Formats: sequence, structure tokens, C-alpha cells
Amino acid sequence: MLSKPRILVVEDESGIADTIQYVLATDGFAPVWCATADQALREFQARPPALAILDVGLPDLNGFELFKQLQALPGAAGVPMLFLTARSDEIDRVVGLELGADDYIAKPFSPRELVARVRGILRRSSRPAANGSAASVPAAPPPVPFALDEDKRQIRYYGRALELSRYEYGVLRLLVLKPGRVYTRDELLAKVWDDDSDSFDRTVDAHVKTLRAKLKAVAPSLEPIRTLRGTGYALSEDLPGEPS
Repeated sequence: MLSKPRILVVEDESGIADTIQYVLATDGFAPVWCATADQALREFQARPPALAILDVGLPDLNGFELFKQLQALPGAAGVPMLFLTARSDEIDRVVGLELGADDYIAKPFSPRELVARVRGILRRSSRPAANGSAASVPAAPPPVPFALDEDKRQIRYYGRALELSRYEYGVLRLLVLKPGRVYTRDELLAKVWDDDSDSFDRTVDAHVKTLRAKLKAVAPSLEPIRTLRGTGYALSEDLPGEPS
């Protein structure tokens, strides 16, 4: 008999936590509740979950900081994370997405919508090939500065391996395979996020912003990702063989 996917629920309000646990349990998941960041870190270290739901407003640590600490733990690379918070400002959504979170849902929320988001994230994360299969984009020699290793899901830029989230990898992979080809936000959502109904245009912009920062850390004077206003993004076709 297959075990139920464990979902780590980090929420300090017991009423909200009870609701989340109930709806997850009735939908076939095994929720594990932690009321503090300290408890969550210990639980995660003991046994990484299939997915983590993190409240931003925790009593002992900001949820964004908890996310960073969880990401540094062994086994965290394969664990999707979703932010749950009373904050609805766009800047908070962008901060969460730029950190590398898989989704963000604001209170008050529909418990059924939360479960749908969880299922969508787990479905995407369990099918890595769907986000980057060789069949989806014809193979082509990448531009000189980039080296693409699809088996390792790794991209090097001027010889340096980039530390990318799976969505950052998916976006950059598409751009690298077809330099000069313009991808609209809708195309990137459909090809990289797989189920674009769970995401929005700002998600693409946030991930492109973090990608640019990581590329600039390697070659500060270059802008390899071009923005075509009102259209989308493309990789520059005339990057030099050596960073200037």
C-alpha cells in the first residue's frame, strides 16, 4: 500500500491549522502540523516532507527566513514550498517567488483551492521531464557562454554552474536552446509551469529577475536576457565568447 504524501504545515493559528489539516487529510494527504519555525526545522530535518506550507507571520521567525533555512537543509532541493499569509500586497508575493517558492496564497483562502494548489505543485514536481523534455524543444547548440547538461538539469554560464530553482532552470533552458526566439509570458507559463492556471504573468517576471541577477553575478557587464516590451523575453544572440 502506498504511503500518503506528507505535507508539512507551519502555521501558528490553531484554527487555521486545523482546517488545513482536515482538508488535506480528507484528500489523501498526511499533514504534519508545526506551530513554530523551530518545530518545523526539526521536523524537516528528521524527515523531509513531500511539500511544505509556510505561514509568513510566525511567532519566532519570519516565514521568508524560515524558507531560506529550510532550503539549506539536506533533501530540501526536491521539496516544493508554498507560502500562506495574511499579507496580500504584491511586493510580498514577489518576495516569495523571487526566493524560489512554488506558489503563494493569501488569507482568507478557500481550503479546496489550497488543496488544488498543493496537488498541482506535486503533479509538476513529480514530472520533471514534462517541464524540460528533449521532445518539447528541438535540440540546438547553445550559445558559446552557455553549457547545458539536461541529465543533471544544470546550466553553466562562462564555465560557472548556476544555482537555479527548477522554474529558473526551465525558463533559461528554453531561452538557451533557441537564442533570439521570443517567448511570450503565456508561452513560458505553459511550457515551464506546465499547468499555467496556477500561476500568473508576474510569476514569469519574478523568475526572470532572479535569473538576471544570477547571470550578472558571473558577467556583470552583460545583459543576456532581452525584454521585448509587450511581448516577452529572448536570449541575446551576440554574446561574446569571454565575459568582458
